[in-house]
Amino acid sequence: MTAEDLQSGYIFLLDKPLDWTSFQAVNKMKYKLKREFNLPKKFKIGHAGTLDPRATGLLIVCCGKYTKKIPEIQDAPKEYWTEIKIGVQTESYDTEKPEILSQDISHITREQVKNALEKFVGEIDQTPPAFSAIKIEGKRAYDLARAGEEVEMKSRKTTIFYINAIRIDLPLVSFTVGCSKGTYIRSLAHDIGQELGVGAYLTQLRRTKIGNYKIEGATSDFLENDFRFETLKLSDAGENQDQ
Repeated sequence: MTAEDLQSGYIFLLDKPLDWTSFQAVNKMKYKLKREFNLPKKFKIGHAGTLDPRATGLLIVCCGKYTKKIPEIQDAPKEYWTEIKIGVQTESYDTEKPEILSQDISHITREQVKNALEKFVGEIDQTPPAFSAIKIEGKRAYDLARAGEEVEMKSRKTTIFYINAIRIDLPLVSFTVGCSKGTYIRSLAHDIGQELGVGAYLTQLRRTKIGNYKIEGATSDFLENDFRFETLKLSDAGENQDQ
C-alpha cells in the first residue's frame, strides 16, 4: 500500500467499537493514514453509512477517488445482529437513556414474540427516533432531544427484507435483520414492543453486512498506537465481497 494507492482509491472495512462515533473512527483512520503515508491536507476520506455510538460493527471507509463510491454503498441493503429487551422502554430507544415504563411480561409467550416479529417483514411505515442525526430546521434531532425540546419526527417508508436466527430468552430477544437504507433498528425495537403491548428497547446492535461487504475481515486494530497498515491484508480493504 502506497500514498498513490490511497489517492487512487481504497476501501477499508472497520469494526467500529462501542461508544465511538463514526466520525471519531474515520478521524482516527485519517490521522494514521496521513502520518504513515505523508498524505496532503486535502486527502479525501469518508464513511459509507453512520453507526450510532451505541452500535458496533461494519463501518466502510472510502479513501481518495473511491469516496465517489460512498452514495452507492450507502444505498445498499444492510444486515444487523440485534438484541432487544421486552417489557421496558427508554426515551432514546436504546441504552443511552435509563429504563422507564417497566411492565409485566409474564403473559408474553414465545409464539407471540415470533408473530410480532413476522409482522414487520416487508415494507413498513417507520418513525425515526428523536435521538437521531436527522436534521430538523437545520439542527440535529438528537441535539434538540438532549436539550429537552420536544421533537416531532415524520414517518417514512422502509423495508425489512428478513428477520431470522431468532433467539428468545425473555426478557431478551435477539435476531438478525436485513433492511433497506434508512431503517432505524432502534425504532424497530420500539415498534415490536408496542406490537406486544409491553414496550421494548434496543440493548445491542452490531452491523454485519452492507451490500456484499461483510464484517469478516474488518478490523478494529487501527485503534492501537503501534498499528501499521502493512499488516492489513487485501481482504481487509474491501475484497471480501461475495463472488
